[in-house]
Amino acid sequence: MTAVPAAPAAPAQIVDRCARLTRPALREAVGRLHPWVGEMAAYSFGWCDVGGAPVTAPGGKGLRQALAVLGAEIAGAPPETGVPAAVAVELVHAFSLLHDDIMDGDPVRRSRPAVWRAYGTGPAVLAGDALFALAVDTLATSAGGVEGVRLLSAALGDLVRGQADDLLFAGRPWTGPRRVRSTEYRHMAEGKTGSLLGCSLALGALVAGASPAVVAGLDRAGRQAGVAFQIADDVLGTWGDPAVTGKPVHGDLRERKKTLPVVSALESGRPAARRLAALLEADGDVARAAELAEEAGGRAAALAVARRCRASALSELDRIRAPARPARDLRALLDGVVVRSQ
Repeated sequence: MTAVPAAPAAPAQIVDRCARLTRPALREAVGRLHPWVGEMAAYSFGWCDVGGAPVTAPGGKGLRQALAVLGAEIAGAPPETGVPAAVAVELVHAFSLLHDDIMDGDPVRRSRPAVWRAYGTGPAVLAGDALFALAVDTLATSAGGVEGVRLLSAALGDLVRGQADDLLFAGRPWTGPRRVRSTEYRHMAEGKTGSLLGCSLALGALVAGASPAVVAGLDRAGRQAGVAFQIADDVLGTWGDPAVTGKPVHGDLRERKKTLPVVSALESGRPAARRLAALLEADGDVARAAELAEEAGGRAAALAVARRCRASALSELDRIRAPARPARDLRALLDGVVVRSQ
């Protein structure tokens, strides 16, 4: 009798499986911090309220830690092997969000006051620094050792460059020769978001003893997935339901962020693009700007790019001949990245 292949797991199930595996080690690592700093870190993960009282609050998507565990499995190792890498990338992600909210002035994160609003700007910076240091220590004492720290530091360099570009984009005009172009956006998104997703997959494989070719291939796959993920976030930031996103509606437009849906809309040449440009230059109504961006084809164009990036990531996966089950799980996660924004 022919065996029936198991049904593919849903993205939420994959993330939950990896999170349950990683959570004890992540809590143990945070527990090594100074008590006050550890409380802020725990607050950022949704484990406690201000003052330290335990709560169960939204704690993020858990995508990066899932990628690290899958990276180890793709290398042929048990999922537990990828836990140190998963802890390290989750700590770095938390660090980047703490500082990102300060730089962007975002008062809300996951439907709660951002750490800087809850504890103050200085304490939030300190907590972010502590999380970064803890991530480096976690990797330095893992099987990846020095090579893992090198991989992480390279990804962080790209993340900083991407974040710098994103901040500078906000000060550039919507139209004219200094406008932000879609090619610049993609380069920014690969640094800001793709670098850490690529690092997550690559680190999981590295600590599992994968070959340099597999590690590099997974890094490229994760970077492409990261661009798709950032585009999905941009679509949700423009048209998403605040009850789902945990952020104010049209927040990116209010902050004059040059997201791909808006940049693509302005590049479309449609009549709605000209009306959108005039409205944005005049700091007009953001709800109307979101309508015009969709009318000019910005949403559809951005999602088409996200799908192409997903296809590129999967091509990298095919090239390294990943084992069937973790490859299937990774495909499901990438599908979820694009589908959630449609």
